[in-house]
Order: sequence, then structure tokens, then C-alpha cells
Amino acid sequence: MSQGEGVRVRLVDAELMERTVRLRLPFRFGITTMTQARQAVLRVRVERSDGASAAGIAAECLLPKWFDKSPDLSDADNVEQLRTSLAIALDLYRQAGADTPFGLSASVYPQQQARCAAFQLNPLVASYGPALVDRAVIDAVGRMLGLSFAQMVTRNVPGLAVTALTPDLAGFDLDAFLASLAPRPSIAVRHTVGLVDALGEDDLDASAPHDGLPRTLEEVVRAYGCRYFKIKVAGDPAADLDRLERIAAVLDTSAGPYLSTLDGNEQYGDVEGITELWRRIGERSSLRQLAASVLCIEQPIKRAVALERDVRSLSALKPMMIDESDGNLDAFPRALALGYQGVSSKNCKGFYKSILNAARVARRNGEDGGARFFLSAEDLCTWAGVSTQQDLALVSLLGLAHVERNGHHYVDGMSFAPDDEQDRFVAMHPDLYHRAPGQPARLTIRQGQLAIGSLNCPGFAVNVTV
Repeated sequence: MSQGEGVRVRLVDAELMERTVRLRLPFRFGITTMTQARQAVLRVRVERSDGASAAGIAAECLLPKWFDKSPDLSDADNVEQLRTSLAIALDLYRQAGADTPFGLSASVYPQQQARCAAFQLNPLVASYGPALVDRAVIDAVGRMLGLSFAQMVTRNVPGLAVTALTPDLAGFDLDAFLASLAPRPSIAVRHTVGLVDALGEDDLDASAPHDGLPRTLEEVVRAYGCRYFKIKVAGDPAADLDRLERIAAVLDTSAGPYLSTLDGNEQYGDVEGITELWRRIGERSSLRQLAASVLCIEQPIKRAVALERDVRSLSALKPMMIDESDGNLDAFPRALALGYQGVSSKNCKGFYKSILNAARVARRNGEDGGARFFLSAEDLCTWAGVSTQQDLALVSLLGLAHVERNGHHYVDGMSFAPDDEQDRFVAMHPDLYHRAPGQPARLTIRQGQLAIGSLNCPGFAVNVTV
């Protein structure tokens, strides 16, 4: 019996606010270029049957043109979609009554998907609302019980279980898997190389900031010592190859031994297109080291067709993973049947989904006798503070050695927050942040690593009063 079966709570109150920030550098991924961003901040209060209550918090970027990339929708339309998903989720959780934290999530899931579909919101948009609510609820439960996120998960305080939503996990010892997890004291940063990012000083223009932070890929390598990189490609093989050569020229000469992932962001229409790019990469001597560094190719094919075509022809050459196609709880098993080997962990899609997908990976690798299947930690412009910390706590507990981080590069630390809030985060998480006079609180990256021991605090990785 899991310890989670004895912890039942109900959502009694919720407060939502939004923050905005202007990016220090433009961030182009897929079909959009961001110059400013908005974040949802959710505070909830949960109550136990004995009357004990506690508050919890979660935060996530309201990112346009990722959850729904329809050209018929404006950025404002995309943000409104996410607000609608969150409003629907809060309504459903309030009506759900008392249950285990995971029980609440599982009971709401089919209703959330159905109600969002009625508003023509796709499954990825639908997942946004519960993802935030689940994080705020488990944060409150941890504060109530005095347990860290790692302690709650390894003891299965949330009450995670194999249900009709995950029939492929039938017979799997989920409690034993959870008990085997252990948080890392540090994790490597996988730096994102956006499609319009400056690679060297010659790429900088007059609009480049003078804020003391790295502005080019060369400066990132020098300042942070990163050895992992996530490289965006745009769906035009000729242009992609030229840019990859320029990126390789930087990394080959300055990064030392490095590893990378190649992110297609749905820019290719079929497996043949991305296979052609990979073939041409292999033909260029200038890309030999970069090609050898690539761990996997992330969601290169448009989600409308990504789970309709077998991809074994490419995945036999280089492991492939889904990201935007991971909309429903059954998406990863469907992808595995087509030859994909991996799936992204993103807190915006729900931390329970990440844990369940990690269990699927463990089961598959155990049956396969190797490590062919994998989970990869990806970012959604998580901002310093609540959003980044909860994501780091999740992926480090799942055993991932590196995580894409881009919020610290495109957003100047905690510049969006009042001074007293920044100072509290620095005081309570001194391994993760530093603050110089006259500057905002910023992530501390040393030799490409983030120290995250302070995230093992009561609640979900946020040792600051909410």
C-alpha cells in the first residue's frame, strides 16, 4: 500500500496572477520569434479532512506558438487558449472533492480533455491547466506534511497508481520504481541555440544588451562552461546546414568535448525531409564532430502527421523523440510503436505524465536489457524562481543528467520580480542564485552545472513563503 492512499485533500481556494517580462534577446523557435513573455502564477489552498490546510504555488510561461501553432491564431489567441485551459481545470478541481493528489489529477483528466475539446483546444493546450494545478497542490501537500518533493514521490505520497489511463503499465511495480528514485545534487545545463541567436561577436547588432550576461554562443561557452547544447533547426535543409556549420565552428574550437540534441520544432513535413538533413550532415567533414555529439533528434515532424508514419528508417541511425506530439497520456506508447525511442519531460505537460513516462522507459529498458528508451528534459522558457525550481526538482529526481535551460539566457534573471522577492529566493536557495549590487538575482552556473541541493525543502522545491 502506498503512503499516498492516506493523504486526501480538496482544493478550497485558488488565486491567479500574471507577470510580463521583456526578453533581453529575441528567441526564435519554430515559427515564432519572442521579444517579450507572460507567465501565469497560481496560488492554491488545499484542505485535509481534519481541517488542516496549506498553501502551494506553481508558475508557467504563457507561451504562444508552441501549444498550438495554427497560423490562423494570433499570439494573443494562443495565450487566451492557455488561460481557458487553466480556468476549466480550476473549475473541475474545485468540483472534484477530496482525493489523493494523483487521484484528483486522474479523475479530472478525461473531463479536462473533453471540455477543452469542446472549445477546440488541442490536447497539449488542455494539459496546461492541470499541469499548473497539480504542481500547486503537491507543493501545498508537501508544506502541510513537511516533506520535500523527492520524499513525497519516493514514498508515493501523491498516490500514483496504474489506472485505465495507462493500461500499458499493468503489472508494473510502480511503488518500487518510485522508491528507487533519488534526487541529484546538481544537473548540467543544456544551452539552447535559438534560430536567430548570435554565434560570435560579428553577429551582434546595436540592439544587443550590455548587461554583463553572455550574448553570443562563444560568450556562453566562456562564461558558463556549458558542455551540452540544444540546437534548433528550421526545416530548410540548405539554410540549416549552413547554420550548423557556423555553430560547429564555435563549439568545435571552444567547448571542449560536447554533446548536443537537434530540435526540429515540427519544421519538417515528413520523415524523409529530416532524414535528408541528417544524411547531408553526415556528408560534411565540417560537421563531423557536431554529428557525433548528437544524442537524439527532437520532434522534427509536424504533429499532424508525426504519429501516423513509421520513423524506424531514421531512428535506426539516430534516436528520435516526441515533444509537441506528447499531448495525451497514451502518446508515448503510440510513438514507441512507430519507432520513436524517447519523449520530453516538460512541467507544462504535467509532472505526473513525466513520472509515468519515466516508468514506461524503465519498464521498456528492463525488458530490452539496455538503455535504448529515454526521457529528455526540455524547457519552455521557464523563468528563474518557482517555474525553474520545480522543473529542476522533477528532472533531477527522474535521474536525468542534463536539462535544457533557456529562460536564464533570454530573461535577465528575476528582473520581473520585486527586490524583496528576489532577495528571499537568493537567501533560501543560495546554491542556485547569486545577486550582485544593482543587478537582478540570476542563476549560478559553474562549469556548466547548477547546484540544486536547496530544492530538497518542504513542498515542491520552493523554500520561500507563498
